[in-house]
Amino acid sequence: MNVFKKTLLLSLAHLLSLSYAQKFVSVKQNQFVYKSKAYYFVGTNFWYASYLGLEKNPKKGIDRLKKELDFLKDNNVKNIRVLAGVEGAGKINGVNRVEPSYQPEARNFSDENLKGLDILMSEAGKRNIKVVLFLSNNWEWSGGWLQYLNWNGKIDDETMKRALNWDELRDYTSKFYSCTECKAQYYQQVKNIITRKNTITGKKYVDDTTLMAWEIANEPRPMRPPANEDYKKFISETAKYIKSLDKNHLVTTGSEGEQGTEDMQLYKENHADKNIDYLTIHIWPKNWGWFDKNKMNEGFENAKSKTLDYINKHIQIADELNKPLVLEEFGFPRDHHSFDINSTTVLRDRYYDAIFKLWKTNKDKNGSFAGTAFWAFGGISKPIPGQIYWKKGDDYMGDPPMEEQGLNAVFNSDKTTWNIIKTYSQEIK
Repeated sequence: MNVFKKTLLLSLAHLLSLSYAQKFVSVKQNQFVYKSKAYYFVGTNFWYASYLGLEKNPKKGIDRLKKELDFLKDNNVKNIRVLAGVEGAGKINGVNRVEPSYQPEARNFSDENLKGLDILMSEAGKRNIKVVLFLSNNWEWSGGWLQYLNWNGKIDDETMKRALNWDELRDYTSKFYSCTECKAQYYQQVKNIITRKNTITGKKYVDDTTLMAWEIANEPRPMRPPANEDYKKFISETAKYIKSLDKNHLVTTGSEGEQGTEDMQLYKENHADKNIDYLTIHIWPKNWGWFDKNKMNEGFENAKSKTLDYINKHIQIADELNKPLVLEEFGFPRDHHSFDINSTTVLRDRYYDAIFKLWKTNKDKNGSFAGTAFWAFGGISKPIPGQIYWKKGDDYMGDPPMEEQGLNAVFNSDKTTWNIIKTYSQEIK
């Protein structure tokens, strides 16, 4: 082969490689890139979407899924964050966990229960909606770290099922990062999901352009300072492992930011890792004591101010690392802390507007604050009057089982909130 032909073939191979790569969301310096253009988004948490396709009743299942994805697309919300893996079954930390489980028993996986995820990926792809999948959970509502610890004798059945106090929860959960067998079981789940072939589309997940990113877990925290080094090592080793299975998609942590690590330097070091493509933060002003739920009006300005400060502090870290930042969870209760779907959302709307305004300002100057995802999409579901918590058989909504149903969910009927969301989502060309 002469030099000219060899050069031509190499050039064609390089162009084909670039063309293939542009089908996936990628990162270039401090921005996401999709189809050779900067990719900014207004998204939402639709964590239960992977369960709707498993419902036997089409009205509660596939029909609802299609209707809700259509609604999101119509409002230009085309990036969703979804739960992929659930471990164990039954009560945990005093609450009902999400069902059905993908790993009901240690190393016993139910591929049948991942078909709902296949359906979601197929339907999202038809609507050009990108999906971020988180692979486990720091918290109990989907099993997560506590379940792995239970399977390996670090927490007994009785203790795991009862409601733990905050100190107990921190003490137990922090042990996950030094539990070799716990992590091995988690890695098996990660491998099974990432190497899966979609039963609907026939595509391997690693080749699916609908997927934007894999997330190590929902809100992984060291929980106790002595666990910091094991936690840091776990984040690094897990990101490297995911990249070894899938070189096409982005990988991130699922971290809440400084609030989750209690150490900004640790947060920065985690996201500086070469296998972590972008930074994440979450913001929960009520949970973090930035306002009193009984004095929401009086505490609103403080909550808003602390929220914007928190985002800006992490934008600075993103700029230093030259990577994008996503605020992938933020929530605010309905007025008067009501769970009634018909109650007003004046303060929530003002809160959302303040966050989106900061995001738009950053986007307009090609900044690193690349995406937002509000918590959470409630769609067409409705809270059951007089019933505060979720029970098996109830419709899934944005609020997970351990939280008051209707507290933070944004329903299709919340027109004023959607007006705010759409005002900003339409900024995306």
